[in-house]
Amino acid sequence: MKALQGIEGQLEWTERAAPACGEGQIRIRVAAAGLNRADLLQRAGHYPPPPGVTDVLGLECSGIVSEAGAGVSHRVGDRVCALLAGGGMAEEVVVDARHALAIPSGLSLAEAAVIPEVYATAWLNLFRLGALRTGEKVLLHAGASGVGSAAIQLCKAFGNPCWVSVGSAERLAYCESLGAEGGVLRGDSLEALRDFGPFDMILDPVGAKYAALNTQLLATGGRWVIIGLMGGRKAEMDLAALLAKRIQLVGSTLRSRNADDKAELLADMHRRIWPLFADKTLSPRLERSFPIRDVETAFAALASNQVSGKAVLVIDDSLV
Repeated sequence: MKALQGIEGQLEWTERAAPACGEGQIRIRVAAAGLNRADLLQRAGHYPPPPGVTDVLGLECSGIVSEAGAGVSHRVGDRVCALLAGGGMAEEVVVDARHALAIPSGLSLAEAAVIPEVYATAWLNLFRLGALRTGEKVLLHAGASGVGSAAIQLCKAFGNPCWVSVGSAERLAYCESLGAEGGVLRGDSLEALRDFGPFDMILDPVGAKYAALNTQLLATGGRWVIIGLMGGRKAEMDLAALLAKRIQLVGSTLRSRNADDKAELLADMHRRIWPLFADKTLSPRLERSFPIRDVETAFAALASNQVSGKAVLVIDDSLV
């Protein structure tokens, strides 16, 4: 099979051995794969896959089940999307059957390919780790990203007013169109976020750069969930503020969670949010689509921070 590798900063669509499909697993003929910032980091050598996971890029995909191992409920021919630790940008992928879900009614394979990673990240960190309660206020840094787009929609659906920090007026308007109450531009003073706070929760893919500000913006008993380090990994902060406000600081990654954790997360998503795709409350927010032959262009577009929402690589255009 053909698969996409990121080697020393270069992308190569090359022949790889097809993985075996065993008990509890399914093989998917990949139609499309979602593109995520983690793929940019892995390509650059900054985010290696967990031990035992393929080095083929891709943390989510959609396609058609072409083989089903013993003990699974999926059948050959089923349309599914899957959450992966790697391997989605390939003609085939083998995955734990519990990590693949039937595509929500009314969505194309291309749209479904960009759901698993960002919605799993948003659902895990907002509602499972962050324990959001109806009416609590949320701040989303990088609100126009894929995760941000999912998080805004989930906040709106479950009754949590949210605000964002973004890079441009156009991206702020995009976030407001999804349901954000408002926000600020990174080029302006982020101190203006004080006008909207204090916040009960902050979802933060930035890290060090916003550490001091986040402690000031959080309400007493607030939760600060760090999911990325785009703004650096080392920060000085006044821990007395965390104590005084009883702030909970949570570090979270999805990719390295074990198979059972991911299966439980996806089962919860299937129950709680999958119906919201069918009734159009939630949207995949697929903004850009690229054929696999234009993979360099696709990666450059994501790296430019000009894609609001999600981008997808079409692996097999006969399926989409």
